Amino acid sequence: MTRPGDIAHLLQALPLGTSTGTAHNRRYVATRSLFNAGKSTKLVAEELGGTDYISLNFYDLASGPRLKPCEMPASKVIAFLRSYQPDPMT
Repeated sequence: MTRPGDIAHLLQALPLGTSTGTAHNRRYVATRSLFNAGKSTKLVAEELGGTDYISLNFYDLASGPRLKPCEMPASKVIAFLRSYQPDPMT
């Protein structure tokens, strides 16, 4: 669907498993999971105390990377990934 150049890097920078953080001045809990020997990534994020929801799959294919948002515009998930800052690990 979409091949923005920075998406793979942004996803790899997120911690595996569950993290909390901030995007667009809102708090989220996000879970990043790897599948297929690291060739596919799933990210789900839910706004804490709100209704926003982000869900995407990212595939590292031989033909090139593919971003597949789940029932939302690619622009929404890209904006989230570019804004999301996980809380520092303590």
